[in-house]
Amino acid sequence: MKILMATMGLDIGGAETHIVELAKQLKKEGHDICVAAHGGVFVPELEAAGIRHYQVPMHRRNARCMLQSYLLLRRIIRRERPDLVHAHARIPAFLCHLLRLTMHFPFVTTAHWVFDTGGILKYVTNWGEKTVAVSEDIKQYLMDNYGVPEKDIFVTVNGIDTDKFSPEVSGERVRRQFGLDGAAPILSYVSRMDESRALVARQLIEAAPELARRVPGIQLLIAGGGDVLEELKARAEAVNAGLGRRCVVMTGARTDINEIVAAGQVFVGVSRAALEAMAAAKPVIVAGNEGYLGIFGPDKLASARENNFCCRGCPMSDRERLTEDVVRLFTGMSQEERAGLGAYGRQTVMEYYSVKRMAADCMKAYRAVLPPAYRVVMCGYYGFSNAGDEAILKAIHSDIDALDQDIAITVLSNDPEDTRRRYGYEAVYRFHLWKVYRTLRRCDLLLFGGGSLLQDRTSTRSLIYYVTIVRLAERLGKKVMFYANGIGPVDRPANRRRVRRAALGADCLTLRDENSAQELREMGVDRPDLFVTADPVLTLDGVPPQRARALLEGAGIPLDRPLVMVSIRNWKGMDAMAPRLARSLDELSARTGRNIVFVVMQHPNDVEISRRVRGMMARPAWLLEQCLQPEELMGVIGQAELVVSMRLHTLIFSARMGVPLVGLVYDPKVEYYLQLLEMPSGGHVADFREDLFLERVTGLLERRAEYAAALAEKSARLERAAHENENYLLELLRRPGGGRGGFGGEEERM
Repeated sequence: MKILMATMGLDIGGAETHIVELAKQLKKEGHDICVAAHGGVFVPELEAAGIRHYQVPMHRRNARCMLQSYLLLRRIIRRERPDLVHAHARIPAFLCHLLRLTMHFPFVTTAHWVFDTGGILKYVTNWGEKTVAVSEDIKQYLMDNYGVPEKDIFVTVNGIDTDKFSPEVSGERVRRQFGLDGAAPILSYVSRMDESRALVARQLIEAAPELARRVPGIQLLIAGGGDVLEELKARAEAVNAGLGRRCVVMTGARTDINEIVAAGQVFVGVSRAALEAMAAAKPVIVAGNEGYLGIFGPDKLASARENNFCCRGCPMSDRERLTEDVVRLFTGMSQEERAGLGAYGRQTVMEYYSVKRMAADCMKAYRAVLPPAYRVVMCGYYGFSNAGDEAILKAIHSDIDALDQDIAITVLSNDPEDTRRRYGYEAVYRFHLWKVYRTLRRCDLLLFGGGSLLQDRTSTRSLIYYVTIVRLAERLGKKVMFYANGIGPVDRPANRRRVRRAALGADCLTLRDENSAQELREMGVDRPDLFVTADPVLTLDGVPPQRARALLEGAGIPLDRPLVMVSIRNWKGMDAMAPRLARSLDELSARTGRNIVFVVMQHPNDVEISRRVRGMMARPAWLLEQCLQPEELMGVIGQAELVVSMRLHTLIFSARMGVPLVGLVYDPKVEYYLQLLEMPSGGHVADFREDLFLERVTGLLERRAEYAAALAEKSARLERAAHENENYLLELLRRPGGGRGGFGGEEERM
């Protein structure tokens, strides 16, 4: 792509460095990059990387500069004809928005900071078609203050060049230039010396006499230029005169920040500067105008990542706290302890803050505003408040997004507004036939699945609906993929013929289990490109344990004892089974001291039957009936010691979270997965025996560790198989034209 980046200027600063590193990385990845800005010290570095720079006075808000910038940008865009314009500050974003009204280019912005939203400023600010936020809290700020939809915000990081900022870089040249004694303690600090950024620089200068007393020979190397530089220089000279030696060194604006960082043994700074010093394996005190985090270590990682090392939400920095932490690093820690902090900092940057990660995040935003390479329509049992099918939707969508192949997805949903609100996915009402037809006509591929869509145990009408969608896509000449489908039971001969025709016309079929493959073969569908994979939900992750426990506590469920979670649905035979199951759960609770918790997979269907069984119990039991997100419900199930379930996807959630389970069989698919996972059956719904159920459950609890270890191994194997689904999809999308064949291998895969 050809990308024009527009920003105010290219002098020293975190946002400016972010833009330079992003531009260089995108150039390295093969994109054609040009930058419009008011110049600055980074221009030679950009031009050396082969990036064109256009001088545009976007650094001032006055009318003359704004008009001149508008006209220059229009000329640049006409000359360069970029595929996309990416603005990085409020003035450039405003001007690019005005130009886009007549020039119609794809437009992305980045929010590097929070801005004043008072008066007219809120209304002249424009965040483009998609916005990149450099932290989660800036994302929330955009949503709260500007009403930017969550689906239009992509969160990234301040990517760091870990070769440029490395323990291998020497600071000797800088030490010689400024007459610093390398054998004595040196503290480095980097920031813009503007009033809005220089609080910690002031505090360091004010603290210098105290630091010199407590850390003999300490030298403060303070780098950066700005509107208060001369004032701070004067303060530093006064401190030096009082000490009788040059303790504080003010360098002014520099581009050799990696050597400034390397010159010291300890670093103080915030945001990108802190991350650059961490990449250089320096122990870092994270402090800035927004707040004070302190000495960075494992205990600070979560809060630092939340605000992108900017300290928003932290206590304000003060001279006393800063002084104590500097003294602690130089005199209260051994060299080995400081080296350990430095090594952890570099490891953190390598894991979370690479330049490649930053460029990849931006590419996602770019692709979201450009015409997609492929359009896929998903058809399944979506929008019906069924946690299992919603988990399928989330898993498939996430797995395809992870391919990073510019694939736009539209979901056929029973409740498109809810689908959009919950997940930010494009959605169309599944029974609006004209919209469905138009969506299919524009797509490249129909993704049919997953789940047990083609069966007639519950309804022939739903089977006819799904077959009709498949046949319509086939007749429109679209590629069709059966994606991790469960097939059957299909009992009626006419329905078997319908399923056979639809399956034979598809371009690729992946099935979640061997029983489904056998069902299709018996219908006469025996193809080399019929692959047995696994259910997509086996790739989904639950929320962290802390969040899951908070959900349980919020619902009033006690966590003083181990939990047995029970998932049931209304089905034929439940009237006879319900009192037996209630007595069995009472006995289980009495014998083992476990708390019984009913969980709801589909609202409101499972609520009534769960309440009914719970009402028949003599001992206390709890019902978690909130409508949770799939990942939340999966995380909650992960807090159980044991799961008892009729529903297939409760079993799959349990397997994914490594929680041993006992199934209650109402359908062959449940029995199949119990056998596949080698987990015990508590009996069939139609012939439920209390003694058998209790024998299986107590037997599992006695050998829980053994079952859990086996389940973890099988779950990992099934996860690998489930990921084959999206690979087959990508292979089919890339294949020219329609038609079957061309997939590697004749054998079915597992």
